[in-house]
Amino acid sequence: MNAPVTAESGPSFKIGDIYYILFRHKWKILLCTLAGLIAAGVVYKTMKPPFRSVAKLFVRFVITEGKSVGPNQGDASAKSPDQRGETIMTGEKEIILSADLAFKVAETVGSEKILAKAGGGKELAKAIGLVRNGLSVSVPARSSVMHVSLEHPDAEVVQPILREVVERYLKLHVETHRSTGMSLDTLVQETDQLRSRLAQTETDLRKARLEAGVVSLDATKQAYIDHLNRIRDQIFSAQAELAAQIAILDEINKRNPDKPKLVVPKLDNPTPLPPGKLDEYKVALQRLASLQLAEQNLLVQFKPESPRVQEVRVQIEKAEAAKSALLTAHPELIQTSAPPPPAAIASITPNLTPDLNPVTVITQIAALQARIKALNSQIDVVRADAAKVDQLEGTITALVRKKELDEGNFRYYAAALEQARINETLGNGKVSNIGVIQSPSAPFPDYTKIYKIVGGLAAGGLLLGLAWAVALELLFDHSIRRAENLEQQLQAPLFLEIPHLRRRKRSWRELLRFGRKAGKNAAIEPRQFLDRGLAEESRIFHETLRDRLIAYFEAKGLTHKPKLVAVTSVSAGAGVTSIANGLARSLSETGDGHVLLVDLTTGNATSQHFADGRPRCELDELMTSRESARVDDNLYVVTEGKNNDELSRHLPLRFSKIVPKLKASDFDYIIFDLPQVSQVSITPRLSNFMDMTMLVVESEETNLDIAKRAAALLRSTKSNLGIVLNKTKNHVPSRLHQELLVSA
Repeated sequence: MNAPVTAESGPSFKIGDIYYILFRHKWKILLCTLAGLIAAGVVYKTMKPPFRSVAKLFVRFVITEGKSVGPNQGDASAKSPDQRGETIMTGEKEIILSADLAFKVAETVGSEKILAKAGGGKELAKAIGLVRNGLSVSVPARSSVMHVSLEHPDAEVVQPILREVVERYLKLHVETHRSTGMSLDTLVQETDQLRSRLAQTETDLRKARLEAGVVSLDATKQAYIDHLNRIRDQIFSAQAELAAQIAILDEINKRNPDKPKLVVPKLDNPTPLPPGKLDEYKVALQRLASLQLAEQNLLVQFKPESPRVQEVRVQIEKAEAAKSALLTAHPELIQTSAPPPPAAIASITPNLTPDLNPVTVITQIAALQARIKALNSQIDVVRADAAKVDQLEGTITALVRKKELDEGNFRYYAAALEQARINETLGNGKVSNIGVIQSPSAPFPDYTKIYKIVGGLAAGGLLLGLAWAVALELLFDHSIRRAENLEQQLQAPLFLEIPHLRRRKRSWRELLRFGRKAGKNAAIEPRQFLDRGLAEESRIFHETLRDRLIAYFEAKGLTHKPKLVAVTSVSAGAGVTSIANGLARSLSETGDGHVLLVDLTTGNATSQHFADGRPRCELDELMTSRESARVDDNLYVVTEGKNNDELSRHLPLRFSKIVPKLKASDFDYIIFDLPQVSQVSITPRLSNFMDMTMLVVESEETNLDIAKRAAALLRSTKSNLGIVLNKTKNHVPSRLHQELLVSA
């Protein structure tokens, strides 16, 4: 009782809440379930089952052809259902369930025959709708078998209709998957034209290759490149050898000055030198000679590894490279009469012997000149041939591409022509890729739909009852029903949870004794006799409330006397009077002191309970005549004689004057039976004088929001607030309720 009250937490839904809802609203749930079962029984007895026929088709593979003609549209192919999974089977189902197929079936069978037992009539649209609505297709998982079934109220026409559906499906399947978009004659003409076009392209390609003198264009171009490179290498080699022979000839002329000078033979068709090239060549020769002379002078003073010698040798290499480049670009420079320097001759022909035959040298020079001339002529011829191939390269490439395209088109049309001839041979309806495993079966009554409706009604009644119970419990009913979370909701300690007690049946002997007593005292009413019996059953709860109240005062350290305790509620009939009476009686029975019960309600129900036919003592009389208020050894009962309006106007002022007298009395406890709490009642104002205010909440009747506002209004006073939950009803069976308590 001393634990602090925490703030209100969020709602939690436990298994006990489910049991509570189910057992509290069990009659609603049972009523809705019974209504659903009755409706299901009526439907089962009155609804006639339709007749059904079933056929099974095995799809081995599907032949597909594009309607657009051309090699890029893909060739016709046969695909099994496993290659594309559910896609193919879904497509076949759509073909069967299509409106076109239903239209053809209804037109063939006849709308009047189809609608004979379905309302009658001759409307074709209605017959098509009946066929489509009754037709269903299912494919088992990982299966290539389609189960086609038809539902119809007439047993005589269901099998013929399904047989017509299967036949129409086989034809529509062929039309859908094998349509090429061209006739056989058109395919033959297109194939012949493509064959002629391909032959002409091959003839043009052969002529172009013959004119270019090539077999393979890429190989010929590479051969020309290799040939030109070889000729250039030979020319460079001959030019170098010619330069050496000319140097030798000049050295021979120098060593024999007294003999006639030998002259280099002239070319037949000398090529004129560009302006300035001869002077450039002479300068290169003089620079090379001076560098060689400088090298010889440096070798006299320094070693060959000396940096200066190495620097001069690098310059010599550059000069020789420049001279060689000039001779390579202009071979006619060799024929110039400018003699090479002695040092250059010595470097070129260091092993020259005096007895070398000049005639041999001149002959070699002439041969080298002729060779260079011939190689230059060969280069011109090869370049001319390569240019011719380059000119014809575009034509040959275009013809090769045209040939490849014509070959692709020809192959495609040839295959399409062959397939068209096969289809023409097979004919529509003779396709072997779809087999009929089971022909349309004999009609049989189908109770599946009835069972679904019956089961739906039965389950719907139960679900409706559950939904009704949950909606009432969670959405519409905001009353306080159980003690769970009540302390957090009202922010006050819960002293006691009193169950709803019913009046016990009296025996005939008790009724006889009551009749004799009532004959002597006419003020006793039969209801008082019954209420006394009910009070006896609730005595144990009043004693428990007494003990918890005493423990609460001891925990709070309230030791003064008398202790003022108020009992009130937020609604009429919550049991405030019974709890106040029982609490006062149980406190008086402890024998520790006197207890005063003050009835401040309008109807004076408390005083009537203890009066037993005697006049009731009012609050003012208590101060002068105490014995008139005694109803037991330690229990005194008084009432306030004013009406409700006067009580509201005058009681707070009078009460402030009477309270000091009451506190000065020898009573241990003074119990006040106060009116219900509201915005205009006197109860909140009188609570300021109390040591404890008991707010009685009636289970399943008191609204939670109203109780929260009343608790907040009472907490605003100086009095301590306690909660008593009265008339609780345990809808869950006792054994199950105990199991829930143990598990919790």
